[in-house]
Order: sequence, then structure tokens, then C-alpha cells
Amino acid sequence: MNAVTQIQPGAVPIGSDLIAPDCHGLNFWQIDRSIRDLLGLYLDPAARAHFEPHFDRLGALAGTVLDDCAMQSDKRSPILHQRDRFGRDEDWVEYHPAYREMERIAYGVFGMHAMSRRAGVLEWPDIAPPVVKYTFNYLFAQSEFGLLCPVSATDTCVVLIQNYADAAIKQRFLPGMLTQDMDALLRGAQFMTEKAGGSDVSQSALTARRAGDHWELWGDKWFCSCVDSEVVLLLARCEGAPAGNAGLSLFLMPRHLEDGRRNRYRIARLKDKLGSRSMASGETIMEGAVAYLLGEPGRGLKQMMDQVNLCRLSHGFRAAGMMRRCLNEALQVARHRRTFGRRVIEHPLARRQLLKLMLPTEQALSVGLAAAAALAANDEAQLRILTPLVKYRACRDNVAVATGAMEMRGGNGYIEDWRNAKLVRDAHLGVLWEGTSSVNALDIVRRAVGKEQAHVALAAGLHGHLKDAPLPGQFRGELMQLVDRAIAFAEAVARQPQAEASSRKAATGLYHVASAALMASEGARLGAEGGDARRLLMARLVIDHRLGRSDPFSLPDDRWENAVCDRLFDDAPVSLQDAQALLAA
Repeated sequence: MNAVTQIQPGAVPIGSDLIAPDCHGLNFWQIDRSIRDLLGLYLDPAARAHFEPHFDRLGALAGTVLDDCAMQSDKRSPILHQRDRFGRDEDWVEYHPAYREMERIAYGVFGMHAMSRRAGVLEWPDIAPPVVKYTFNYLFAQSEFGLLCPVSATDTCVVLIQNYADAAIKQRFLPGMLTQDMDALLRGAQFMTEKAGGSDVSQSALTARRAGDHWELWGDKWFCSCVDSEVVLLLARCEGAPAGNAGLSLFLMPRHLEDGRRNRYRIARLKDKLGSRSMASGETIMEGAVAYLLGEPGRGLKQMMDQVNLCRLSHGFRAAGMMRRCLNEALQVARHRRTFGRRVIEHPLARRQLLKLMLPTEQALSVGLAAAAALAANDEAQLRILTPLVKYRACRDNVAVATGAMEMRGGNGYIEDWRNAKLVRDAHLGVLWEGTSSVNALDIVRRAVGKEQAHVALAAGLHGHLKDAPLPGQFRGELMQLVDRAIAFAEAVARQPQAEASSRKAATGLYHVASAALMASEGARLGAEGGDARRLLMARLVIDHRLGRSDPFSLPDDRWENAVCDRLFDDAPVSLQDAQALLAA
């Protein structure tokens, strides 16, 4: 942890010496044993060896320069200038220099927007594995959340252009969207929401009219993040197309026309948001804006879901990274703040609250990495269900973890000088963008389970992890039974239309069981290799705490949990033998 004022023996601490430090100044890669250990399981040795120095470099920046820039940008929101001094409709957004520096780090230095779409980023000879890209997102999010929206949008817009655009459109836009040259960069955006609703896009009213070799868009979009991006993908209804989702088509709308003139749409205003203040979100009015059809008419929503699902996975990793920062902030307080004659971390109730921050943080990392691995393996069935699972549950948990970390710091956590207030504000956005919690829960239960049978692949994958790991037999059997029960419950909810109200419960059960199985496997495998097996103990705690198997009105015997917490809050690795012995106790 970062340097703390050293108090000489016998001296009485006074004033500022009594205030617990924060994580600023730390290297977020080096203090994160979990991600470093897990990449040994999820990345091949060559990729890990190549990218580790880059993770270390970003970890150092995230704790220093990036952290400072994020705080400055959060306090100095973008400014919309609709006209220049001559009265011309320029419609440009002014950003604080700190935001531009964060852009340079994300796009220019690390190429986070391009590393999964072209070879050569950070001198890697191929496109980067998904686990690599999302690890960069995870580290970056520990300081800055807002900028990751345009970074992710640029990355995922490229996917849709590569998949559905004609050769001329690809040649015109892809080089700029994949460059790390900040002067030539074309950032991407996705405009989905209209006044009629966000989640129910079937009511979209933006109209597209054919005009020779292109289309013209008429109408407005109500919530447009990255509002001044150079390349925008959106849904519109071609004139004469039917109502509902079947009438929606996918379009690319450039910010500037080929001759350099502004396209015919206006930024009406910027949104004054609760969080992600650094990034400009606004409302746009299309007045015959030039746009280009991507793919077949009437298939726009299906095509756009390619982008939405990738953005959901990105949101899961952002939530995991933000929870990691929150947990580390809480641990800084607990290890350095003294109350009632001892450190906060020595108080039993504080330890229990820290445990409630630790478990969802570790769960999100495990499920997120499993989803990234499924993406790398082209395992579409497991990816189909793991993606909305991690987006749904990790983003919800992020709100509670951010609030809990603020509470651990106390009144200082409520003050904008510290990072906690920003983390709390930013955390709430994850439960809104790319589908609310209910939308994602319904996607999991009604579609991934009910229509696509993706839970069958998930169950097989989890059983495989458990069978292959050196787990105590009784614990393995218990986990397998829990997997089967969670799968069966999700199936039952999916089959019965009247059970829609249980969709969140079913999705939550799948997430907790999946995370417990993954963490048990990870901990056992790491321990068998002579590493840290603590995730095996965390898996047990997920069952106890997050699946609620204890009687809420019985006085628990805390001796076992206290022994486990002694290991989890200690820096020393937990051996496989020690973990197995604790599980058997």
C-alpha cells in the first residue's frame, strides 16, 4: 500500500496523522493479487509474458496520472458550444485538458479501442486476446469510468462495420477508427434511446429516407453518449417499413461529410448526469442527416445486438474494476485507521463488512474472465449467457460495494476530495446502460435459457471445471448439486410466463452458483500449482453469504469464518492443503 506518515514509537498521533490514506499513488496492477494470479489460468504464457509489462505500466498510471486526470475531468464537465463568434452552427464540445490526456492514454498509448480488431497494438503480432483487452479495461476503470464508454463504443462499432458494411464504407472509416494517431482518430458512438423509451426500441421513430446512394435521417435521439463522436451507429425506420422491431435498420451516420462539412444534425444540449461526468452525453436532432445503410433493411436490431452484447461484457469488467478500487480503498482505511484502541480491520463487525465487499468483487472478476475466455474460444452458447449474467449482477453489486466502501471511510468518503463519492455516482450508471437489471434478467431467463438453451452449455462447462479441479469430494458434490438446482430453477421460470417476476431471482442464482464453481476451480488449480488457493475459500463463502443458506435468526458459530478471514485479510498465500483442511473443518 502507499506510504503512510510514520509515527515514531511513543509519539501521540495528531491531526492529519489520524486520517487514513487512500489508494492514490499505488500501482493498481501490483497490489492486485487476484488478477495477476488468474491471468496465469486464462492467458497462455506467451501472451502473459508480453502484456504483463504493459499491465504494470497502466497499473502505475491508473494510480497516479490517470487518477488525477479522472478527478479533474469529473469536476469540469464538457461544455457545448453551439455557435462560433460569427454565428455559425459549429456545435462543438469543449473538454478539459485532463480528459484529453486520458484519451491519449487510452487510445494513443495503449490502443484499447483497437487491440481486439487489428494486429500490432503494443507490438503484439496478432489481435490481442479478449482477456487482455478486458484486463486493460479492468485496470483503467479503477480510476476512470466515463471515458471507457467511447473506448468501448469505438471498439464495438468497428465490429459492426466489419461485419455489415460494404467495401467503400470500410475503406472510408475503419483506418481512422483503428489508428492510435490522435490527430487522425475517428471515435465511435451508438445512439439508441428515443423519447418513447430506451429498453423498448421497437417504438423508435427516427425516419430514414432514401436519397440516391445514401439515406437521410429525420427525427431525434434522446440519450446519446459520446455525442460528438465522428462515427455514429444508430437504428432508424425506413419510410414504409412496418412498425416494431422488424422495421428497424442499422445506419452509420458520420459527424462530417466527405467534403469536410458538418453533417445535418444538431446537438440540442448536453445531459447533466449524476455520474460519468467526464464524458459528453446529449440530445441530437437529425435534420436530413446523411447516413449509410449497413447490411439488410429490417435487420437492424439483430445487428445492433452484436454491439450491445459486447458493451455489456465491457460493463461487467468496468464494474469489476470499480469494485476492486472500492475494496482497496476500504482496506486502506481498515488497515491504517485506529478506533477504540485498535485498527479497524481488527474489529469483528468491520471484518464482516469488508468480506461483503470482497466477495462480489472477486465474483465479478471470475465470471468476467470466464466470459472473456468463452469469447476467445468462440463458445457462443456459454458467452450468450455469461455476458448478461456478469452485466446484470456485477453492475448491481457495484452500487452496494461502492456505498459500503464509502461507509468504511466514514464522513470523508462523502467529501468530493476523496474518490469514494465519484465511485458511488459512477456505479449507478452500470444498471442503466445497455439494459436495466430487469432487461438483462429477462434476456437471461426468457431468451438465453428459454429460447436458446444456453444454460445447457453453462451447466456442462461448470461441471467440467469442477470435475477437473483438485477439490474435496464432498465440496465438489455440493457445488455440482447447486449448479443443477440453479439450472433447473431457471428452466422452470423460463417455461412459465406467469413466473416472470422471478426472473431476477433465477438470474441471480445462476450468477452466484457459476461464480462459486469458477472460484473453487480457480483456487484449487492455483493451489495445485503451488500458488494461492484462497479463491477456494471464497467459493465456500459465496455459498454461505450470497445464496443465503443459513437461518437468519440463529446465532452463528463464527469460529470457522473467523479462521477463513484471518487468511483472506493476510497477505500470505493460502496453500491448497490449508484451504482443503478449512473446508473439511
